[in-house]
Amino acid sequence: MLKCFLICCVLFVGVLMGMQKANVGMTEMKGYHDEGFKAPITIKEGNNGEVEASVLGKNVSSHDLEGKKEKIKEIKAFNFFSSLGKTIANIISGITEKIIDVASSLL
Repeated sequence: MLKCFLICCVLFVGVLMGMQKANVGMTEMKGYHDEGFKAPITIKEGNNGEVEASVLGKNVSSHDLEGKKEKIKEIKAFNFFSSLGKTIANIISGITEKIIDVASSLL
């Protein structure tokens, strides 16, 4: 699960870097700077020291992430795949323990 998450993160960063490179290439190909071409990621520091970021024109802040975490906790969403994985892990662990017990009793 961790490997998959890390690979997805690396690929996502690669896509964003590719979009930035394409933006620079479009500007260079055109021969002049046009305000119509916006950078895919912009990071600005506000007056009060907070960092503001926008990805593809949508503002992203830590307050948004905290709000989403609170909503998830309130909903107490049931994750089917998580519970399925835990059940399968418990079954495999039980079977493995029984096999080890039988093997150790024979030796």
